[in-house]
Amino acid sequence: MSKQTVLTGITTTGTPHLGNYVGAIRPAIAASKDANFAPFYFLADYHALIKCHEPEKVRQSSLEIAATWLALGLDTSNAVFYRQSDVPEIMELTWMLTCVTAKGLMNRSHAYKASVADNEHNGENDPDKGINMGLFSYPILMAADILMFNAHKVPVGKDQIQHIEMARDIAGRFNHIYGEHFVLPEAIIDANTATLLGLDGRKMSKSYNNTIPLFEPEKKLKKLINKIKTNSQEPGDPKDPTDCTLFSIYQAFANADEVAAVRQRYAEGIAWGEMKQLLFDYINAHVAPARERYDDLMQNPQHIEEQLQEGARKARAISAPFIKELREAVGISRIAL
Repeated sequence: MSKQTVLTGITTTGTPHLGNYVGAIRPAIAASKDANFAPFYFLADYHALIKCHEPEKVRQSSLEIAATWLALGLDTSNAVFYRQSDVPEIMELTWMLTCVTAKGLMNRSHAYKASVADNEHNGENDPDKGINMGLFSYPILMAADILMFNAHKVPVGKDQIQHIEMARDIAGRFNHIYGEHFVLPEAIIDANTATLLGLDGRKMSKSYNNTIPLFEPEKKLKKLINKIKTNSQEPGDPKDPTDCTLFSIYQAFANADEVAAVRQRYAEGIAWGEMKQLLFDYINAHVAPARERYDDLMQNPQHIEEQLQEGARKARAISAPFIKELREAVGISRIAL
């Protein structure tokens, strides 16, 4: 039985935080060690250009994200780990797919519709104000990322399910016109994947500026944890861990017995300062070994680049012959002499 191809992209627009780790990175690292799968993980730097027009930020984010995944133990002997921009066939495929994609399908994209709704809410005369073609058509680039390697499974959050459905629609249309070339991908939603709350009690997100960077130095990590919002309950008052940011973060890292013990301490009225210290000690001990490896990698960007280039070679060993096949299919090929 052939391996199932699983593909995940990481947009290079920020520093990885605790929410990224428990929601996407940790399960993906585990999957990279599973011999039953052929995992593909890539730095989605072309996707980053849609919203980020700061070159240094994109470059620095690419370095930090690659260092994070390697520090956490990504098995590059089993997984293909590459930078999207190092596989030019993806962009060529994007155009081929663009030419079979209905504009109406892109009109229905949640991200585009949300931007239009924001403009209308703000009273703009032009509903498309500030919307670039990257935002409008990025589901096609996402489809190319997936279809280039005929991924069977694509782990995504609930907000990304539509894009996998669009990739299936686009692949089906291409197959209908040019013959069966693409596998129809499936979205994988892990109901057990944790969604962390941030410093202000909302979902931890770069958009809300409420994140805790994964490899923050000890002093800064402690300072950020101390900034997490809590209610005004006094020490000794029984506390409800439900919807408590401190507890939600602890629960995402600790085992069942440890969580049960802390839940009991909430019932006994643990002080917020004491809980913040407990959370800091636990998180710091958990990330310390990987943080040391991360710091070493950030001092040795050449090693990171070598890993990405090796991944690109593996990726292009698949993408280069496949794009040649697709060129033949659509009629773009050399004239036979």
